[in-house]
Amino acid sequence: MTESSLWPLVLYFSSVLALVAGILVLSSLVGQRSDMKGATGEPFESGVVHIGSAQIPVSVEFYLIAIFFVIFDLETVFIFAWAIAFHELGVFGFLAITVFITILVAALIYEWRSGALDWGVKSRKGLPPGASLQRLKE
Repeated sequence: MTESSLWPLVLYFSSVLALVAGILVLSSLVGQRSDMKGATGEPFESGVVHIGSAQIPVSVEFYLIAIFFVIFDLETVFIFAWAIAFHELGVFGFLAITVFITILVAALIYEWRSGALDWGVKSRKGLPPGASLQRLKE
């Protein structure tokens, strides 16, 4: 009989399933029970009584910064992967990452120049600061 190389994976998988099942059974037998009365039964803020609505309007700058962070954070993952395989990729890999970083820098400069990274009151391009469209129509 030939020995399979999958037996460590099967053993690990079955031991993880047994551990999870054991923890769940032990938790249901020994764990504390609560009757979920009052504010604890509410699904908002871990039992703290909420005041007002959770639907608070949030400025769009928060979303822009979050999206920019996700984009540039994911791109650092690609750069780390390139750094790990640097010797295997050679000159072609170096040129590819150079183009990639150049595009990143161009995108960052575009966002900076377009005002997407500025906080506070936004003004349209071409209007003097503080000028509103209503005053220009008059």
